[in-house]
Amino acid sequence: MQQRQLFVTTALPYANGNFHIGHIMEYIQADIWVRFQRMQGSQVYFCCADDAHGAPIMIAAEKAGKTPQQFVADIAQGRHPYLNGFHIAFDNWHSTDGEENHTLAKQIYLDLQAAGLISTKTIEQFFDPEKKMFLPDRFIKGECPKCGAQDQYGDSCESCGAVYAPTELKNPRSALSGAEPVLKSSEHYFFSLSDPKCLSFLQEWTQSGRLQSEVANKVREWLTPNEDGKTGLGDWDISRDAPYFGIEIPNAPGKYFYVWLDAPVGYLASLKNYFAKGGPKSRGDARTFEEFMSDPKVEQYHFIGKDITYFHTLFWPAMLHFSGRKTPDNVFVHGFVTVSGEKMSKSRGTGIDPLKYLSIGMNPEWLRYYIAAKLNSKVEDVDFNTEDFVTRVNADLVGKFVNIAARSAGFLQKRFDLKLGSLSQDGQALLHVLQNAAPTIAQGFEEREFGKVCREIMLLADRVNEYVDANKPWELAKSVENEGALHQACTACIESFRLLSLYLKPILPDLATKVESFLNIPPLDFTSAQTLLGQGHVIGPYEHLMQRVDVKLLDQLTEPAKTEEPPKSAPGGVAIEPTIGIDDFVKVDLRIAKIVDAQAVEGSSKLLKLTLDVGEGQNRQVFSGIAAHYKPEDLVGQLTVVVANLAPRKMKFGVSEGMVLAASHEDEKAYPGVFILNPWPGATPGMRIR
Repeated sequence: MQQRQLFVTTALPYANGNFHIGHIMEYIQADIWVRFQRMQGSQVYFCCADDAHGAPIMIAAEKAGKTPQQFVADIAQGRHPYLNGFHIAFDNWHSTDGEENHTLAKQIYLDLQAAGLISTKTIEQFFDPEKKMFLPDRFIKGECPKCGAQDQYGDSCESCGAVYAPTELKNPRSALSGAEPVLKSSEHYFFSLSDPKCLSFLQEWTQSGRLQSEVANKVREWLTPNEDGKTGLGDWDISRDAPYFGIEIPNAPGKYFYVWLDAPVGYLASLKNYFAKGGPKSRGDARTFEEFMSDPKVEQYHFIGKDITYFHTLFWPAMLHFSGRKTPDNVFVHGFVTVSGEKMSKSRGTGIDPLKYLSIGMNPEWLRYYIAAKLNSKVEDVDFNTEDFVTRVNADLVGKFVNIAARSAGFLQKRFDLKLGSLSQDGQALLHVLQNAAPTIAQGFEEREFGKVCREIMLLADRVNEYVDANKPWELAKSVENEGALHQACTACIESFRLLSLYLKPILPDLATKVESFLNIPPLDFTSAQTLLGQGHVIGPYEHLMQRVDVKLLDQLTEPAKTEEPPKSAPGGVAIEPTIGIDDFVKVDLRIAKIVDAQAVEGSSKLLKLTLDVGEGQNRQVFSGIAAHYKPEDLVGQLTVVVANLAPRKMKFGVSEGMVLAASHEDEKAYPGVFILNPWPGATPGMRIR
């Protein structure tokens, strides 16, 4: 069988905030599929990037007192704890503001221009009379012109999915100032999607069986002419006026590509960046980026949410095709994440914060399995229900799967020097059933029917547990006469456990690595599904592989916010606390401290371990949650302020003897950044703040 060559991406997250659970769900879905493909022997390049351009970034950066480039870089710095924490293994993570994306976006535009598909015309555009600027689509809100839904953005409706021009909105208003926008004329550049050759291509491309049926049906609605002979496919406005953070259009000073033109080009740019860094070469692929993308054997797949279907199934393939490039082999569309059937809401406690999930000690592979068990190949929402979560993890992963090893490995260690024995006839029959399931499970992974895969694996685990209950190794162990039967039963359990671990590996990669170590075997892949460890194979001592979910952790995870969002006019985003007296203030001993040393804390994405000189003749150790905002080496030698009389606090990583003071805005998404207090030169360690 010829090795498949795959280029796989997920939707580019907008670089104006941290990841939410919807991002993590999409990345886990794609990561599972990629890991399965690699276990099949396929060559896969898995890439993504930050969507870094657009007026919203420019405006948010201005509010934060940063350049757009620094704002985006700070956001990118915070991506790693999420990706590493949930074992999401992208080969490359880049930015649409990278040189590769500037070059590729401009070249694609020039190729479309050469194909006669770029035109210009003067349009009327909304202008904010208070802010003195043309308003980006996302900073205009009003009623959807198609379905009448309230509070919709100026480019598309989140309710009915319609795409339209901002000027079509009813009762528009500026999201920046609240003012009623006025119309001003401006020359804009358009991609001529209404051209008959574009319509013909898209009708063929979208209806050829590559897209999910419900996606193809929705696209057909957009492409089918109405009574007037018009389709929902108009010419696409691809330009924006300065000031704008983005890529300047060639030969058009003061005009920039609309972010949705250069954003999907970021898929290619991230792969090109990976080639430039030598990633493929280190894996034995000597081709250039251009050679790889022109290879007809390369398959290209995108995982995206249903809210951006229009851009990825119409604009993106048309851009690629008419610029002379390969079009995607498929666009895999998924639904949203709900919590107990409700749309996520932080204030109501129905949101799931991925970093909080990790920080309170919840196993990332619990979530990977739970999401996989809920996913299929359709465009359906995934609901997170706490009771269901506990049941699936505790009953399936621990009760059915992990316990197979736990119930047999101890006997092998105590009685048989960790060596596997022969198999009885019923043991051979059991393993035959498990091995025969490999093609069905592989097909489920290939078709992204992960829920079916999980159900099939757990049915197999049930068969193994039925075998255990029938053979009762704990009873066999009571008599020396049953030594041979005990050895055979435990051997069948371990052989079965290896096969189940193989099938679960794309979903539980970290657990699979632990199993490989425990069983003393090379990395599991699907080519080994028809083999067994065999008599005489020596396993390692068993160590517990997974804990059950503690319900108290879920209570912490879903705990509602204690206060409603503060009024926007409040200083720092939160109202001033109630008045205190001088007696209250003097109880807090604030001291100047010098940061003698700063180190990252292994096992924590938030904390830095600071060694402080507070003028006491000996140093203090303080843990501070500023790892996402400061590099350790930049802090050493700096002065700061510490609460010196705070009771020592025993933490997982050691004892913290005080608290370093820092400032941040209550709305960290709109105003990101944490700023530690830094006294003026001349202050010395130990000075008290009065």
